[in-house]
Amino acid sequence: MAKTFNPSAVEKSWYAWWEKSNFFVADPNSAKPPFVIVLPPPNVTGALHIGHALTAAIEDTIIRWRRMSGYNTLWVPGMDHAGIATQVVVEKKIMRERNLTRHDIGREKFVAEVWNWKNEYGGTILQQLRRLGASLDWSRECFTMDEKRSKAVTEAFVRLSNEGLIYRAPRMVHWDCVLRTAISDIEVEYTDIKERTLLNVPGYEEPVEFGLLTSFAYPLEGDLGEIVVATTRIETMLGDTAIAIHPEDKRYSHLHGKFAIHPFNGRQLPIVCDDILVDMNFGTGAVKITPAHDPNDFEVGQRHKLEFISIFTDDGNINSNAGPDFEGMPRFKARVAVTEALKEKGLYRGAKNNEMRLGICSRSNDVVEPLIKPQWFVNCKIMAKQALDAVVDEDNQKLEIIPKQYGAEWRRWLENIRDWCISRQLWWGHRIPAWYVTLSDDKQKEFGVSDDHWIVARNEEEARDLASRKFSGKKIVELSQDPDVLDTWFSSGLFPLSVLGWPDNTADFKTFYPTSVLETGHDILFFWVARMVMLGIKLGGDLPFSKVYLHPMIRDAHGRKMSKSLGNVIDPLEVINGITLDGLHKRLKEGNLDAKEFERAKEGQAKDFPDGIPECGADALRFALVSYTAQSDKINLDIQRVVGYRQWCNKLWNAIRFAMSKLGEDYTPPTKIVPHEMPFSCQWILSALNKAIARTVSSLESYDFSDAATAVYSWWQFQLCDVFIEVIKPYFTGDNPEFVSARRSAQDTLWLCLDNGLRLLHPFMPFVTEELWQRLPASGDSIKKESIVISDYPSYVESWNNDNVETEMEKVSSIVRGLRSKRALLPPKERFARREAFVLCRTNDTVEIIKSRELEISTLATLSSLKVSSDTDAAPTQWLTEVVDESITVFLEDKGTIINPEAEVERLKKKREETRKQYETLTKTMSTSGYKEKVRANVHEENTLKLGALKQELESFEENIERLIRQMEAL
Repeated sequence: MAKTFNPSAVEKSWYAWWEKSNFFVADPNSAKPPFVIVLPPPNVTGALHIGHALTAAIEDTIIRWRRMSGYNTLWVPGMDHAGIATQVVVEKKIMRERNLTRHDIGREKFVAEVWNWKNEYGGTILQQLRRLGASLDWSRECFTMDEKRSKAVTEAFVRLSNEGLIYRAPRMVHWDCVLRTAISDIEVEYTDIKERTLLNVPGYEEPVEFGLLTSFAYPLEGDLGEIVVATTRIETMLGDTAIAIHPEDKRYSHLHGKFAIHPFNGRQLPIVCDDILVDMNFGTGAVKITPAHDPNDFEVGQRHKLEFISIFTDDGNINSNAGPDFEGMPRFKARVAVTEALKEKGLYRGAKNNEMRLGICSRSNDVVEPLIKPQWFVNCKIMAKQALDAVVDEDNQKLEIIPKQYGAEWRRWLENIRDWCISRQLWWGHRIPAWYVTLSDDKQKEFGVSDDHWIVARNEEEARDLASRKFSGKKIVELSQDPDVLDTWFSSGLFPLSVLGWPDNTADFKTFYPTSVLETGHDILFFWVARMVMLGIKLGGDLPFSKVYLHPMIRDAHGRKMSKSLGNVIDPLEVINGITLDGLHKRLKEGNLDAKEFERAKEGQAKDFPDGIPECGADALRFALVSYTAQSDKINLDIQRVVGYRQWCNKLWNAIRFAMSKLGEDYTPPTKIVPHEMPFSCQWILSALNKAIARTVSSLESYDFSDAATAVYSWWQFQLCDVFIEVIKPYFTGDNPEFVSARRSAQDTLWLCLDNGLRLLHPFMPFVTEELWQRLPASGDSIKKESIVISDYPSYVESWNNDNVETEMEKVSSIVRGLRSKRALLPPKERFARREAFVLCRTNDTVEIIKSRELEISTLATLSSLKVSSDTDAAPTQWLTEVVDESITVFLEDKGTIINPEAEVERLKKKREETRKQYETLTKTMSTSGYKEKVRANVHEENTLKLGALKQELESFEENIERLIRQMEAL
């Protein structure tokens, strides 16, 4: 073995062997119970980021643990075609390389370009997941736009449409004027604006003004004066064709049924202030309400259906509905022009600061325009009710969300669900399986104008057949497929179904659906998780999983959101492989930051990583990320913690090196052991290991990954390495015949600990545990498994448990800690020399216990000798003193170099007062009215024991203070 652990040397070759050996491949015909996770499909455009690393670390921990626990595990890898993101990447590529737009080359050629790009560059992230050790079943790797997944998407659309759950209608959508498509809610990021603010908007050379409420006047017919209205979107007044007044607004109630005159197009705007039937899908603007009827037909008291007419083209310019003076003008340039025109006409009435939320597209940074567009929608109400009941029905809960607090968010989303817009005006994606029928006798032959002319089908042949039956006896002039594609979340929502072969009843689907658990970030609880649940119940006949585990979002060490402009983005591969500060700066240069952002980011990197990031390896990164999951909904990731786990890997390495040197080449592990016949330290470490196994398994079962990691780490670090390996060293020193039996027991126990401990740790740290486990000799009673990957996970062994021994060892550890705390006060050159020690016990029973543990205490505390007594007068004078607990005080030899009796008395008095405060606080708590009725019996019992211990501790302090005072008086 190398003298020190080297992550790259250990991690470079194991994964290829695991994959070649088919350790990760699931068998649909296996008799083992299935356990299935679907990897949240990363975008095909993506590179591995820290969020992916967290997902992989958690899911691989679960899968490796279940695989070792006897399950037929399946972890399915896949990629998402990421409609908008991928289209944008390829559009930029062809513009950069050929100075062409997608419209220049046409749809067919552009889609071919995207496929070429996907095949050449896409999927990098799946290769990077291997570097993290993710034990995915690569034989089942899939892509949301491959043939099988595309078949599933089409089938789902057709079935939902046939049931009336998918329909086409004009509805308000989030529109991106740069991308010229509707976008999903999750792609809209909101900026809170407090007052007048200038923002940069794509396509505009000058910053655009937001955060103002502008007032202007409409002149009224018949010299009746004017009516003043206010809006945050002054440019949208170009589309105003009616004014609505609150019926109780007495200032204007007399104007009901009158008309205002539009200042730019001369249109009559009816004034309405009675009970109006309003289509609430009218959009941009505070006063824009358009009657469906001609203004001349407007009558007082008549109820009107009010509709919205857009004044914007798809790219955000003013259209012909608004008037010739502004037609073709970009919307925010029109904002300035309209304001100036109103001023010229004397109708401008000022502007004031207005707090608002501005929607920005996360893809293009464009200001989102709420527009009414004919789109395809999913009616979610019934499905949402089923998904909601699965979580909130306490008598029959079928879906558990972990952590529980997200159940409230689940309820909030699903109780207020709106129909889901699933169409996108893109070229890359699943084309909507719907065809528009144009008939020879249609009065209007424009595409899509008649809602009842749409045919939903699996292919064009089926569409033509359905159309001929629907329009029997009529001549079909043209059958045209909808050019739009489906929202990426639609195919993602089908993922647990489609990856297992649905809609076909495949062997995988029969064995592995429903899956077991869905693990993902809490930010997509609704956008992905809820939609999978709704579609899974509807199309798969069952919930797609029974548990949802939501991991926190990762921030930097200071709690800031990771941002390229701050320079705090952490690339997992840079943590694994290490990178210099210059390397971090170089990565920044390759980005698209402007000069000012680059300098700020560079400063941030220099501050956070002055020496770059040292090589940590995948195991250390994984363990750190899993350990962090206890941090509520956010993780403040400190790289130094990862570095700490990298150093811990070296401690594991050294533990195995020590073991191999003590076991020897001819060592054969035992076929069975009898713990009570072994030395005390061996009994203790096996009992402690048993507790660690039980706690780890229990924590994993309850999805408390941080606690599971802590249980494993604590046993390895604080019990095996810090105590057991140290305490057995005397057995291997010299040829003392008294230690022959103990030496063999120590060897057997050491082997058991390392074998079980490495298997216990493997799901968290797969690489180093495989490397070290392979070096252990095989057990004498069985053939060693080929890999730790497929070996058994440790289980609780009843005969190893020994609470009495653990209690005794805790007493030993307390004494050692007390002596070490005194040793730390010595001059540096004297701290490692062996010294005498004395233990003063309050009872004879304690004396006997401590005397029987003299070897362990002397070894761990580096003592030359140890005396134990209950005689207070026998305690040494002028030695360093520490009250360990209510029954024990320890003394460490001092050779007159630092002890100051007066100072020692003051120190003990201070600690006595601290203990007295604890005693008084607990006494007060237990004396309050109704205490016994309010607290549980076990809590009361614990408090009673603690109160007694504190009282005895106070007595120990008093005795030691009095003893020291007597000693000072005798001098």
